[in-house]
Formats: sequence, structure tokens, C-alpha cells
Amino acid sequence: MAIKKICRRNVEAAEEVLLGLSHRIHADPELGFEEYRACRLLSTELEQRGFTLERGLAQMPTAFRATIGEGPLVVGVCVEYDALPGIGHACGHNVIAAAGMTAAFGLAPLVDQLGIKLVVFGTPAEENGGGKVVLLEAGEFDGLDLAMMVHPSNREQSRSHCLAIGDLRVRFIGKNAHASAAPYEGINAGDAVTVAQVAVGLLRQQLHPGDQVHSIVSHGGEAANVIPADTGLVFNFRSPKLETLDRLEQRIRACVEGAARATGCTFEASSEAPAYSEFNNNDILSGLYRANAEALGRTFDHEDDTSPVGSTDMANVSRIVPAIHPMLDIDCGTAVNHQPEFAQHCISEAADRAAIEGGLSMAWTIIDVATDEATQRSLRTDREHLLAD
Repeated sequence: MAIKKICRRNVEAAEEVLLGLSHRIHADPELGFEEYRACRLLSTELEQRGFTLERGLAQMPTAFRATIGEGPLVVGVCVEYDALPGIGHACGHNVIAAAGMTAAFGLAPLVDQLGIKLVVFGTPAEENGGGKVVLLEAGEFDGLDLAMMVHPSNREQSRSHCLAIGDLRVRFIGKNAHASAAPYEGINAGDAVTVAQVAVGLLRQQLHPGDQVHSIVSHGGEAANVIPADTGLVFNFRSPKLETLDRLEQRIRACVEGAARATGCTFEASSEAPAYSEFNNNDILSGLYRANAEALGRTFDHEDDTSPVGSTDMANVSRIVPAIHPMLDIDCGTAVNHQPEFAQHCISEAADRAAIEGGLSMAWTIIDVATDEATQRSLRTDREHLLAD
């Protein structure tokens, strides 16, 4: 199709800029809701290429919406740019950003010809904060006909297999005392942490299939010779469906309450981020994306592997808008997401190629939708079903 060739030429002309964006974000990692430089870098680049910018969406300074075109088909591309504490871009959000910008650069000169309105969403705090959920609740995704993004991985897949996830932050409150001279005067909040972890560890034997619990000690005390009076735990818990997540949370809360009662502590428990749902893959978009990626030479060797690859707030978007979240193999060997080794692979030649080809595959998928009225009707029917549910 001639228009796809034009789109590809648009991308090729901007490839140096696009890969420069990826490498600059990778070299300057910023945590969720604090991605000021990455947000400014991407939004300014889009503005200079004719997009209309709205910054500070939903009272989040590092969220933006960039729009070009006035066509009846409204398509959304999401970019992410937050890093992980301590290990930087070990989930490859620099690649996600570059791929989304690739799709935007390829399509921007063609929006009138295609009859589309292209919206690029800058979405902060995917790792811990749920920027897309905040945007959803503010109505920023209303009116979209479809939405998409891609994600670097150690495997190539056109469909996303992820779990719903929630978090629980626990503070145990006890009483200080000298650990040698008068330990009996203390109430040991450190023991409460231990009892809670043991209780959750035993609970794992009875978890429903697909349920998971992970935790860290966020604070364990001040000194070994002082009975700790203030300690903390952070739990992440996952389940195959958003609807079953609450059941798992209640069981974890019971372990926490039992630990507090057993040690004489009080406790506080709260969530920092909104819950992320399971992903609702749109079959039409997944099929089109795979065909376009294969046309670029990408190979889908892991399509039959349905084991979960984590969780994402893009999944919440997929519950109201036809959406996809394909995975891009960056040839990272034995490294996997959230490892320092994976972070190093996210600026490799393979990662650069994945960013360009993943972005171009998204752009071509949007072209396929825009040039086929039957596909558009099918997607709108899918969207009506999602909204009805």
C-alpha cells in the first residue's frame, strides 16, 4: 500500500531524532510523577511537529495529550517514560516512548488523508502510581476508537498476558525499649513484620491459581539494640481478574491484623496506587499488528506462551477501549524485565530496531483500520460491548 510506504519514509527521515529520544531518556531516569525532563522532551518535540499540546492532565504535571488531525476516527497511542528506583530503565520505558513517537512521526503528515484524529498520551508513573488510571477516571480516554502501545521484553508477542495488581502499604506501631536492659518494656514492631511475612508465606499454599503475593520490608527499625517501634511492609498482590483481586487483598489484610494482635502492635494499612486490571486484548488489532510486524521481519516465536508477564495500567484502558499492548523482543539473552542487565539491553542495536519497527507496526495497523470501513465498524461494536459491560 502506497500510504504505508510514505509512512515508512516519514519514520526513516526522523530515525536519528527518534533513537536520540530513546537514548536521552535512558541516560536520565526519572521516577513516577517526577518525569519532568522526559515529559518536556517528548511534548516539545510533538509540538514542534504540529501537534496541539495539553499539559498537566488530571492535575499530573508530567502527563500530556498531543493531538493532530480532525478526522472522525480517533486513535490513541500511549507513551511511558518513568524509571524504576535504583535500576533505572530496567523495564525499557525509553523504548516505549521512542516507539510511540515513531508511530506519531510516521502518521502525523497523513492524518488528513487518513481521516483520523491522532492523540499521543504522555502517561506517567506506570511502575507505581497508575497514571493511565488517573487519566481514565478524569475522562481523558473518552471518545477514543482504539488505543495501543508496545513494550520491550525477552519475547515477541502480539497479545499481552498480564495479571490484575494491587498494593498494600503497612505500618506497624509498637514501643521502643532497650533491647538488653529492658526488652520486656517494648512492643516489637519488627516481630510484627516477621509474623506477617510468615503468615503470608503460609497463605501461599492456599492461594487460588494465578494469585501471587510479593513484599519488601520498607523499614525494619533504627538500631539493633533498640526494640523497634515503627516498621513497614509493602505488598504487591496479583490475581487473574480485577474482580478477584479484592478477595486476595482481604486475606493479606487478615495476616497483617493477626501479626499486630500477636505482637501487641497497632497498624495502619493503605494503598498508594489504584488497582490495575487484567488485559483485554482486541483480536482485530492484534491480528493486524502481527501481520504488519511480520512484514517488517519480526518473528513471533512465543505466541502460544500465555504465562503472565507482569501487570500494566494500560490494561485498565483495554476495559473501555479496543486496545493492544504487544511485546517486543530486544534480543536480551537471559535478562528479563526489572533487572539491571535488561536496562543495558534497552539501548542496544536490537532495542533501537525494536523501537522503530514496533512504532511503525503500530502506525501501519492504524492505517489498516483507517482505510477499511468494515474494520472500523467492528471496532466500534467492540467498544460498545466494552462500555456496556
